[in-house]
Amino acid sequence: MIIKNGQVLLFEEGGFVKRDILVKDGKIIKVAEGISPEEAGEEIVDAKGKFITPGLIDAHSHICISEEGMGAIADDCNDYSDAVMPYLETIDGINPFDLAVDTAVKAGVTSACVCPGSDSVVGGICSVVKLKGKVAEEMVLERKAAVKCSFGENPKRAGYSFKTRMGNAYLLRKCIEDAIDYKHRKEEAAKDGSYFRTDIGMENMLPLLEKKIPLHAHVHRADDVCTAIRIAKEYDLKLVIVHCTDGISIVDFLSKHDYPVILGPTMYPRSKLESMGRCFETAGVLNKAGIKICITADHDVTPIYYLSVYAAQSVRAGLDEIEGLKAVTKNPAEVLGIDDRKGELMAGRDADIVIWSKHPFDYDTKVEKVFLEGQDMTI
Repeated sequence: MIIKNGQVLLFEEGGFVKRDILVKDGKIIKVAEGISPEEAGEEIVDAKGKFITPGLIDAHSHICISEEGMGAIADDCNDYSDAVMPYLETIDGINPFDLAVDTAVKAGVTSACVCPGSDSVVGGICSVVKLKGKVAEEMVLERKAAVKCSFGENPKRAGYSFKTRMGNAYLLRKCIEDAIDYKHRKEEAAKDGSYFRTDIGMENMLPLLEKKIPLHAHVHRADDVCTAIRIAKEYDLKLVIVHCTDGISIVDFLSKHDYPVILGPTMYPRSKLESMGRCFETAGVLNKAGIKICITADHDVTPIYYLSVYAAQSVRAGLDEIEGLKAVTKNPAEVLGIDDRKGELMAGRDADIVIWSKHPFDYDTKVEKVFLEGQDMTI
């Protein structure tokens, strides 16, 4: 297949440029001017006058575990059996037939990081998925992509035994210390060949200790953001700051650390005290301070299928346009560790391609075609 004559988003070129895209076996083979039709056989998609981007990626979502329109019976986002549950995995709650999946894909969103909810101190393991497939294993790009933890109002009011932010921080530290102890005992058992009983939750924590995966920290208020950073530094962990509603108030502090930020959701009312600082201006302020940002819908808090709208609103509020496009494509791919496959239109990447009638941030643009690994998802 060749997609010809479109305005293709190439970050190395600084924006949209006229190029053709050659696709074979679900992969982008070449992005260049004037690709010969003979190179792809008979299938040609004429994109003259259209804008082409990579498939959009939401770096923080509850799609497929908080199923749209199904109520409490299909909400597997939060498990309240304990405050600390590193043994839970979102893959075990994913329903590929969530009604939101088809709507999201037709709006240009092709991948997402599915996370446990934010009502536990440690909620479990996040999985990165492509929004295609009939069973969870067909969807998964990274089964164990991050450990989810939470600070602030959500875990404080969830009904656990602790009542303060101090207690919240203690339980997270204790979980990390338990994992360090577990790692030591496992290594010692391996040395002397003695029996060692596997603990599922602690096994899930080991990649975090080894900096193979990050801690995704739900934090809104400035002091909670700082606590997450404090603990990450104490234990030398990779950290991704999720929500960061009060980011503007501590932007100088954030800029001193190399932690990416997943911003949002922003297009809904200020529903609790820690979200009083919510505004679209945050994206531009943090970006100008040199902080890598992604923009999230936090589905089902706000619909994932309006992800491009949230990015456009951030641009309207001061974020650079190209940075706004990166915040829903290239940046989340890098933050989620899937940038070898997703996030950019270049040779070797998966053919996740969206054809828009106008610029993606125009108010009246429409998604005309979506290809996910080369498959036309809009038929």
